[in-house]
Amino acid sequence: MFSSIFIDRPRLALVISIVITIAGLVSIFSLPVAQFPEIVPPQVRVTAFYPGAGAEVVEQTVAQPIEQQVVGVEDMIYMKSTSGSDGSYSLTVTFAVGTDPDIATVNVQNRVSAAEAQLPSEVRSTGVTVRKASSATLQLISIYDTENQFDDLFLSNYATINLVDPLKRVPGIGDVTVIGARDYSMRVILDVDRMTSLRLTPGDIVNALRAQNVQAAIGRVGAQPMGDDPTFQLNLVTQGRLSDPEQFGEIVLRAEADGSFVRVRDVARVELGAKNYDAIATYNNQPTVLISISQSPGANALAIAAGVEETLDRLSRNFPGGLAYDV
Repeated sequence: MFSSIFIDRPRLALVISIVITIAGLVSIFSLPVAQFPEIVPPQVRVTAFYPGAGAEVVEQTVAQPIEQQVVGVEDMIYMKSTSGSDGSYSLTVTFAVGTDPDIATVNVQNRVSAAEAQLPSEVRSTGVTVRKASSATLQLISIYDTENQFDDLFLSNYATINLVDPLKRVPGIGDVTVIGARDYSMRVILDVDRMTSLRLTPGDIVNALRAQNVQAAIGRVGAQPMGDDPTFQLNLVTQGRLSDPEQFGEIVLRAEADGSFVRVRDVARVELGAKNYDAIATYNNQPTVLISISQSPGANALAIAAGVEETLDRLSRNFPGGLAYDV
């Protein structure tokens, strides 16, 4: 028997066992982790937003036109959509295993473009986003303040400005999302009783804001054609879009016959706050901002995690005050 060789020669068996053990220890650090076959079907996500609309209106005016065009796209298995009561819309299209996610994204984008003409103008102005996505979240990063110096509004905007873009550049990341983002926004809180007494409607205020908060191009002085060639040519620059609450409060809503004006500050309170307050994130009972990391289809999750950790370690050296993070 072959086994008798090792029974009769124990030293030979011991040497062979040691060699096999050493070879295993050496090879364990070079195993091809990413050589497994692709088993997760690629997905493409379509998102849109209809300000002020409810779930039923979003379903009728946004979901139906888009889904009528997208259904049946090449290599599609199924699709799932969600119409939110906050005006949000999300469509996830799942494709067959092995489908090129880039080609799938282009195909969905072409179908969505055909439906954009049927969408409300408010939806087109905010934009319809089409991007490939992973079916699961890879990591959640919590950015919090250990010294209670900053509120969630500051934390959210600090993460959006300083962390999101560097994280998106990590190879293999499909998307980086700030959950419960508190993007800075100019909030106009209307006084309904005051508006009623002055015979004003919310539409009047919206129209005034759109008409007077513009970037105007008013031309140049000394440009051709002119009778006499000027020595200098000057570009005229005016005040652009408004940027602080006081400027928005000065917007004129109506001119009265006695020469007085009704301004936004007379019927509303203007403040700089968050765009929405729909989601709240906490970490150990402290305000925090959550950053969701999704990997691209086919990417190596271990390599992405290492890249995220390295990026956060580098960025955390410039964190203000007691800002810290946890993965």
